Amino acid sequence: MEEVKMKESFSRWDAADYLSTDEDITEYLNSCIEEDPGDGSLVRAALGDIARAKSMTGLAGKTGLTREGLYKALSPRGNPSFSTILKVSRALGVDLHFDVRKHSDNDRRPSAA
Repeated sequence: MEEVKMKESFSRWDAADYLSTDEDITEYLNSCIEEDPGDGSLVRAALGDIARAKSMTGLAGKTGLTREGLYKALSPRGNPSFSTILKVSRALGVDLHFDVRKHSDNDRRPSAA
């Protein structure tokens, strides 16, 4: 009997395909903020995924930035300014806020000099 080898094929996974509700978007963005290595790469990627899920063209109109500029800024090699992050987050309906973190042994506080 001849053995038939089947070829497996995989589709490209895209987070934007799974960001359909405000709750999905909030959980995704918060997870990326928590896991970001400190260079903003995960936050930038998350905002790019959310922007694609919601419509990059519509976002461009709301932010006053070009569609191409948004793609570039939110790409893996992008380095968006803080003002761009604020414009994008506001246009996406996402609020940014800061909370005081409870200090742990791993946090370093500046020493008084």
